[in-house]
Amino acid sequence: MSLLAEFTLHRKNIYNRTTPVRWILSHASPYWWIMIMMVIGAIGNAALAAYVPVLTGDAFNAMIKVNPDTSVLLPLALIIGISQIVRGILQLGRNFGAELMAQHMERDIRDELYLSLLGKSMTFHSLQPVGDTMARSTNDVREINYMFSPGVNLVIGSFMFLVMPFIAAPRYAVALLITPTIFTIIYFIALARYLKALAPITDEVRATFGDMNTHLSESLDGVEIMKGAAQEGAEVERFVTNARRVRNAFVQQGDLEARYIAMLLLGMTYAGGLVHALLLFRAGSIDLGAVIAYFGLLRLLEFPTFTSTWAYSQISSGMSSARRVLELINRESNLDQNAAGLTSDMRGEVEFRGVSFAYPDGESVVQNVSFKVKQGQTVAIVGQTGAGKTSLVKLINRTYDITSGQVFVDGVDVREWNLASLRSQISIIEQDIFLFTRSLSDNIAFGKPGATKDEIIAASIAAQAHDFILDFDQTYGTIVGERGVTLSGGQRQRIALARAFLTDPRILVLDDSTSAIDSATEDKIQRAISNAARGRTTFIITHRLSQIRWADLIIVFRKGKIAAIGTHDDLMKTSEAYSRIFRE
Repeated sequence: MSLLAEFTLHRKNIYNRTTPVRWILSHASPYWWIMIMMVIGAIGNAALAAYVPVLTGDAFNAMIKVNPDTSVLLPLALIIGISQIVRGILQLGRNFGAELMAQHMERDIRDELYLSLLGKSMTFHSLQPVGDTMARSTNDVREINYMFSPGVNLVIGSFMFLVMPFIAAPRYAVALLITPTIFTIIYFIALARYLKALAPITDEVRATFGDMNTHLSESLDGVEIMKGAAQEGAEVERFVTNARRVRNAFVQQGDLEARYIAMLLLGMTYAGGLVHALLLFRAGSIDLGAVIAYFGLLRLLEFPTFTSTWAYSQISSGMSSARRVLELINRESNLDQNAAGLTSDMRGEVEFRGVSFAYPDGESVVQNVSFKVKQGQTVAIVGQTGAGKTSLVKLINRTYDITSGQVFVDGVDVREWNLASLRSQISIIEQDIFLFTRSLSDNIAFGKPGATKDEIIAASIAAQAHDFILDFDQTYGTIVGERGVTLSGGQRQRIALARAFLTDPRILVLDDSTSAIDSATEDKIQRAISNAARGRTTFIITHRLSQIRWADLIIVFRKGKIAAIGTHDDLMKTSEAYSRIFRE
């Protein structure tokens, strides 16, 4: 069965991932109390804002009498002052609640996305551009934050301002509801059309930003190649093209916002509402204070009108980002962690039966491969670059899953093993060594975080790394640069060997892992590998004859198939492809 991830961790909150809206709501639901605080603050803020024109109208009526009653002015002024202080406190609570909720949401979504990405299979990570993933993990998640604060916060607040004229105007004359009613109907019709036109544009903004970030990431990862080929100008031109697409998308969004008719509608509402109120005053239906108060109530519509020009754009951008983030989380992986699978100690016997493997939408790289390796044997896999050697060994620990056939470890199909247990007992050292920006000690102990200092040193000695580590000022506490760039190729590979030795795997895979080691060090490494191979099954992908010769079994791989298999002496007699390697 196809699951969302290889590994899943049980979390306190289970989110609804069916649609972006439901996903966002499921993230917001734990913070319902903040939403209540926001709504209460918005209602209080709008009600007290509407209270000001009402009191102003009362004050105006008191002053236009034949004998003006000035005694009411001071109490009215005090009431207005106190009400606005309370309003400010409520507004502060609403804004604080919105920001608090937005930050909680961002944290939870980052947590969910990070766990999801770590759980995805290598097939997913091989096909998904790193730059786009980073754009979704950083900028898109932040856009969801902005969707709540200020986006949702302002929408809730402005909606309450929209409601207040309907509550306060009838106290003067029911007919005064006509203007805010017409405004509200046209407002929501225009808003619906605006949001419908805006959605694809904000989708384009987020997508073009992801494309630009993908190119930037590739340029920085390949900066050495780019400089070596003197292609800085061409790469800059490509980046400028991508940046122009982002700019054009933003300009298109700004153009749509500029053509939004809400502010024009507000001006017409002011004019129409004032004329209507004056006509009612002339007919004797309302007094002059009511005209003043009513126009003040119409002024409340300025807030929802003004915020609609950009608050809804923020919400649209947030929903576009939510779609992108959720799409990444929901991207399925065909690998299952098989939590109920086999977790016993591994002996190291490996068998391939009619195994084929192809990348999604790609050609088959392993075709009908069958062989058996006994416990403790050392197997050398040789062949031309691109023959499928690395893909073959990565089927053992299910870095990739087979397309057809079966792979057995200790007589058990690897799909029947608990995935964590399977991988914890298999160590793969690749040619392209990856080291984290941490201390040398932490890098060596990465697969065994609780390792003691003595265990780390012992593993380093076995990997011939101890001596050069002591040459650093901070020895094992030395922080290596990103991907280990502060170390030489041979040093990185010895650190990787030490990391493998420390975990004591039952199956060890060395993917051309001594290619960057000088001849003097190679003899030491060879002895270390020979010692490490005792008692465990070892696969070596190499072109070094010194390593091929002492293998118990040699597999000659050609175009995804086994061209020959046997011992060194047998293959020298029977395999032209193998003997050619030594002649060349």
